[in-house]
Amino acid sequence: MTISRSVLPFVAAMAFIVAASNYLVQFPFRHFGLDEILTWGAFTYPVAFLVTDLTNRRFGTRAARQVVVAGFVLAVIMSIWLATPRIAVASGSAFLAAQLLDIAIFDRLRREVWWRAPLTSSLVGSVLDTIIFFSLAFASIFAFLDTGLGLPDGSLAFPVAWGAVEMPLWVSLALGDFSVKILIDLLMLLPYGALLRVLMPLETARRSVG
Repeated sequence: MTISRSVLPFVAAMAFIVAASNYLVQFPFRHFGLDEILTWGAFTYPVAFLVTDLTNRRFGTRAARQVVVAGFVLAVIMSIWLATPRIAVASGSAFLAAQLLDIAIFDRLRREVWWRAPLTSSLVGSVLDTIIFFSLAFASIFAFLDTGLGLPDGSLAFPVAWGAVEMPLWVSLALGDFSVKILIDLLMLLPYGALLRVLMPLETARRSVG
């Protein structure tokens, strides 16, 4: 796979974001009583969708897929070192599925009002990413992948309460993570909108210069 030099900064940004998120997802957010429903990784991972969408807007779907694949390979290697094999498997599976879905949805909506493509693709991608990642990384059925995250075996299966509803801790973490992803996806519209004119589609930029 040959990657244009102009796309390399996007690849580097993607690898850094995902590797950092894979490491941070191991640490609960111990503020405001949210340690049972939220991890630090929830605040950084949604930025990956911004990188994908900006690449897609500027260079098109082919380049966006290159960024996703290259970022995936680098991130998995870094995640094995920073986290655990199970986290690497879960992250890689969720990342590829969610980002490729994001690319397809963004491309379908790219000619509509400017915010619809990045917001819709990021939200749908976040749903898929959360389901795949937290199932593989934390559900007891996949415990054979790894002995865990430095926590006692089965600790993430302990029930916690959301109001009157009890659920395994990993499900609670997934819901908290997804709630933050929605917020970050909305906030990412600000830098996306600010960069619209700077990172306009390459063909449009060439026509305007010509």
